[in-house]
Amino acid sequence: MELLRVYEQYLKTEKKASANTVSSYMRDVQQFAGAMERKEIPLTEVLPGDVERYAQFLTRAGKSAATVTRAMASIKSFYACLQKTGYAGSNPAHGVTTAKVERKLPEILTGKEVELFLEQPSCTDLKGYRDRAMLELLYATGIRVSELIALEVTDLNLDGGFLRCPGKGKERVIPLYPAAIRALSDYLNKVRPQLVLDPSQNVLFVNMSGEGMSRQGFWKLVKFYQEKAGIRKEITPHTLRHSFAAHLLENGADLHSIQEMLGHADISSTQIYSQLVNQKLKSVYNKAHPRA
Repeated sequence: MELLRVYEQYLKTEKKASANTVSSYMRDVQQFAGAMERKEIPLTEVLPGDVERYAQFLTRAGKSAATVTRAMASIKSFYACLQKTGYAGSNPAHGVTTAKVERKLPEILTGKEVELFLEQPSCTDLKGYRDRAMLELLYATGIRVSELIALEVTDLNLDGGFLRCPGKGKERVIPLYPAAIRALSDYLNKVRPQLVLDPSQNVLFVNMSGEGMSRQGFWKLVKFYQEKAGIRKEITPHTLRHSFAAHLLENGADLHSIQEMLGHADISSTQIYSQLVNQKLKSVYNKAHPRA
C-alpha cells in the first residue's frame, strides 16, 4: 500500500529510526491497516472512535497494556507522517488513551556479579580476548548492543581513554576505565589482525570468520558466560547497560551526565535508575535499621 511505503520511507529518512524501530512500527501499522481493511475503512478516513475500538480489540485479544500502548504510539506516529505529507488532515490517534503501563524496574547486577561475569572470558585464545574486550567495553560505556556491533576501529581513542559512539543525531564521547583500555588494546593488537581477512574491514568487533558481529551472536555470547559464571539472574546484553547507569548513580554521578552517556533524549528515561537506587537503599535500611 502506498501510504505504508510513505510511512516506512519517513521513518528511515526523516526520523532516522533504527532498523529494529522501523520493523516494530511497521508491524504495528500493518496490523492496524489490516483491521481497518476488514472493516472496509480507508486509512485516510479513520476516526478516533475507530482507533479506540481497535485498542479495545487488542485488549480483549489478551495483548498486554505495554503492547497496546506501543501499538497506539505507532498508529499516532503513522498519522503524524500522513499529516506532514498531506495525506491526512488530522490524527485520529491523538487523545486516544490506553491502560496505564506499570513500568518495571530493570534488573541489574551487583558490583561483585559484574566482576565475576567480566572474568569469565579466558584470555588464552582469540575468542577469549575478543569476548573480554566486548564485555568490558559494554560495561565501561553503557552503550546499546546495536551501537557496540556497529563501532568502527576509528571510534576508539585508547591513548585518550575514550570512545566516540555515533548515535542518532548526536555523537557521544564516553570515558573508558583502565581495565577496558587494556582489554581493548590486547584485542586490537593481538587478536583482531588475525581474525580480519579483508584489510578494508573497519568494524571493530568481528566474529571468528572475520565478519561483523550480529546481535544474535552477541546474545548467545552473553548467555554462555552467564551460565559459566553461575549467575542466577537473567542477564541480557541490556543488563550491563542498566548496571552501568545504576552503579554510576550509586557512586555519585549526576543524572544529566548519565543521560548524556546513555544517549537518552529525555531525562525521564534516565530517572528510572534513581527509583532503582532509592529502592535498593530502602531495602538496605529496612534490613539493617534496628527500628525498621
